[in-house]
Amino acid sequence: MEEITVNLHMHTRYSDGHGSHRDIAHAAMRCGVDVVIVTDHNIWVDGPERYFNEEGKRVLLLVGEEIHDQARIPQKNHLLVFGAYQELAELADDPQQLIDGVRAAGGICFLAHPFDTENKTFRETAITWEDWNVEGYTGVELWNGLSEFKSLLKSRMHAVWYALNPYRVPHGPPKEMLAMWDQLLRAGKRVVAVGGSDAHNLPGRMGPLRRDIFPYATHFRSINTHVLLPETLTGEAESDAKQVLTALRRGHCFIGNDLPAPTRGFRFYGQGGKGQIQMGDEVQLGSGVTLQVRLPERAECVLLRDGTPFKTWDDREALVVHLTEPGVFRLEAHKEFLGKRRGWIFSNPIYVRP
Repeated sequence: MEEITVNLHMHTRYSDGHGSHRDIAHAAMRCGVDVVIVTDHNIWVDGPERYFNEEGKRVLLLVGEEIHDQARIPQKNHLLVFGAYQELAELADDPQQLIDGVRAAGGICFLAHPFDTENKTFRETAITWEDWNVEGYTGVELWNGLSEFKSLLKSRMHAVWYALNPYRVPHGPPKEMLAMWDQLLRAGKRVVAVGGSDAHNLPGRMGPLRRDIFPYATHFRSINTHVLLPETLTGEAESDAKQVLTALRRGHCFIGNDLPAPTRGFRFYGQGGKGQIQMGDEVQLGSGVTLQVRLPERAECVLLRDGTPFKTWDDREALVVHLTEPGVFRLEAHKEFLGKRRGWIFSNPIYVRP
């Protein structure tokens, strides 16, 4: 099993970002990210998708799209689209039609920042997801870095403080988003969770002060989606892209906040009658299932069953649980960082069926 670090949901000058695809690739290589997925607003940029190399390092840059109905006021229902390899923005006025179009094109899609918040200080509306009756999407963006930053800006002084101290921003996904995810899972839906940076490399200005707010590299050191692959990346862009997108489609991944401590090495898997399964997979209960957890280092963690805490541990790094009842099981881990309890790891579920 090969673990790679993926940072997804970011913007360039082709939409409202302030950097190039090359800028993103170079920042990713400096931060040790293996794959980045660029998602400019309502434009699929054909051409930049490839491997970038620099001083013995490499990163695979993939090009997706963030699609929404630009005619709708206020803005709602943004969809992250990966692997469609064609322009689908003409379908944006109907979210279900758009999702169907992504699937027809062979792509995957995630509801972007579903529980975004309004910010009156900077006259920013809440770009939430409204149409929860849609079907066929791959998953949700459980944790969005820029949305969390936006939620903390209660005044202009808050903006200055967090612009100067960006690593104090990440605390965890919105509680409403976690509750909605659990609700969808309890309803029998298979919904993959990813973490997105929503990086724009924004230039900030307040009087004589000038500073880039959340540069790409800052995002790349915090909220990432760690993906587990069956084979090592080969360096051939097309085949490696397929392997990465297939793993995301299957939920073979977890969200890691790599600021408190590196999350690489986390594993959550099950052992049942047909052998070992991993996050995103389904197993029948049969005569019993054993869940095993390995953390990169000791932490506080909770195993949830159908959205309700099932087992909790403190200061542990290896856990084993024997199950006698079905349910949808996922794991959260938290750590102290800069004086506060922070979300560290959010696994995708293991589906234990009757």
